[in-house]
Amino acid sequence: MNVDVGIWHKLTKIVLFLLFVAAVLTVGVLYMPLIRQNEGMRREVVRLENMKRENEEKYKRLKAEIEAIRTDPKTVERLARERMSYAKTNETVIRFEPLQDGRP
Repeated sequence: MNVDVGIWHKLTKIVLFLLFVAAVLTVGVLYMPLIRQNEGMRREVVRLENMKRENEEKYKRLKAEIEAIRTDPKTVERLARERMSYAKTNETVIRFEPLQDGRP
């Protein structure tokens, strides 16, 4: 025997489907701020890792410079000549300065 329940069976299926969609959307809406916060934190982690890498490179470069200053007398002499305009006996220091009005 085949009983036709009519529209009520179809409406029940539609209502259950809509309730399922509403539940999925509710979960999505509730977790969206957490997802955005997670994305922001990941961007911050990437930025901090880049900063860490740059600082490590700077540390290595500065450590090499310090070691060169401690051990290499030619480095000390070069720095004294460049930064302090020191010269050996009977040498003349010539400085080239840019023009103030911007002309070459």
